[in-house]
Amino acid sequence: MSPSPEHDRSRPEAAPLAPTRDGRPVSDRGDTVCVIGAGASGLTTVKNLREHGFGVDCYERETGVGGAWNWRHDRSPVYASTHLISSRPFTQFPDFPMPDSWPDYPHHSQLLSYFERYADHFDLRQHIWFGTEVVRVEPVEGERWDVTTRSTGGYGPERTSRYAAVVVANGHNWSPKLPRYEGLAEFRGEVMHASSYQDPAQLRGKRVLVVGAGNTGCDIAVEAAQQASHCWHSTRRGYWYAPKYVLGRPADQVNDTLLALRVPLRVRQWLYHWTLRLTVGDLTRFGLPAPDHRVYETHPIANSQLVYYVGHGEIAPVPDVARFHDRTVELTDGRRIDPELVVFATGYLPRFEFLDPKLLGDEGAEGRPRLWLNAFVPGHPTLAVVGLVQPDSGIFPLSHWQAVLFARLLRARLTRPERAAAFARRVTAGAGERYSGAVKDSSRHWFEVGHADYLRALERALHELEASRK
Repeated sequence: MSPSPEHDRSRPEAAPLAPTRDGRPVSDRGDTVCVIGAGASGLTTVKNLREHGFGVDCYERETGVGGAWNWRHDRSPVYASTHLISSRPFTQFPDFPMPDSWPDYPHHSQLLSYFERYADHFDLRQHIWFGTEVVRVEPVEGERWDVTTRSTGGYGPERTSRYAAVVVANGHNWSPKLPRYEGLAEFRGEVMHASSYQDPAQLRGKRVLVVGAGNTGCDIAVEAAQQASHCWHSTRRGYWYAPKYVLGRPADQVNDTLLALRVPLRVRQWLYHWTLRLTVGDLTRFGLPAPDHRVYETHPIANSQLVYYVGHGEIAPVPDVARFHDRTVELTDGRRIDPELVVFATGYLPRFEFLDPKLLGDEGAEGRPRLWLNAFVPGHPTLAVVGLVQPDSGIFPLSHWQAVLFARLLRARLTRPERAAAFARRVTAGAGERYSGAVKDSSRHWFEVGHADYLRALERALHELEASRK
């Protein structure tokens, strides 16, 4: 293994390799692994690679850890009231628990402090190059990778280093997915994507239209109900709205108990419907559209307040937008409304601008990667993506075990090459597998996984990788 990098940026490097085809010098980092991003997924990847004996260079375009949860970062999607939608025990890393004194659903500022303490506890900062963005990642002979970096913002010269492996952990909730509507360019009202939303003051006293029924869209609609002069909430289809608490416990903890007891899906669906009938009843009576799928076939929306404000008349549910006019918005049912502010809570698309899209098997123009376990790349055993999942519970444990599996794969390549070769064949055969009952194929559902099914799949992969020789 290569020696781990020192915190001093002037650390010595191996003799330069032959320059690239365009004449750039290349420095050899030996068996060191490159990790892109120092958010939750990047931090756990650095930690697990180090524990498995690998040198690591982590490049972070911002000046601190935390990724999307660091509200100081330009690309952070968090807003003032952002809290976890999965409960604390199901969100924390398995080897670094959150404080017992914290609430069931911690605030984003607490999450940032958690990542900062995680980085300090495992002494990760010395392996991170802050203020450094990756501009190119290119495969070279021997399944190695040339990684070109520069100071964030494009200042200073570019630098290329050769690595034994690369882990992409740059997140997938920072590149806004913007809808296209007829007449939008001529609309005279204010238009923004939810990625620019930070504080309820942006809504205060305005007539607000929120487009999109994901967790963020519902959160903003709830805040508009309290701050705006009027709030319309536009959705294309019906969704299931899950309360954050059931039977006095966080809903994901109750659901996980049912999963642990191996309660069949149909029985869990019946229990969910029975619970809704006892609490809020038929949501269509509020003007919300009926869902066109059964519960758990996509992830429910975790929001206890949306139905409350709809029931109090503070949120007016409306159908999808048909087109924009200069001062009004026409809906698909023919009605026209006159919002002053339109907030598109229409989600995000994955972006790996430093990679040739073909490397991840992107399907079509939208950039959908084709991976196994949402992490492993067919034909490229030394390239992995960590954190590209949207589970029905916390994501951090899943990122942790993804990183463990990749670290053990890299170790197997050195000590048990036949096992690593068998794993590579499994990656090719299984690319594109789904780990949830999702029935929708929109970008919102691309990376949905049921956490129990997904963790079992990771466990099977670990056992297969470490199985005795046949």
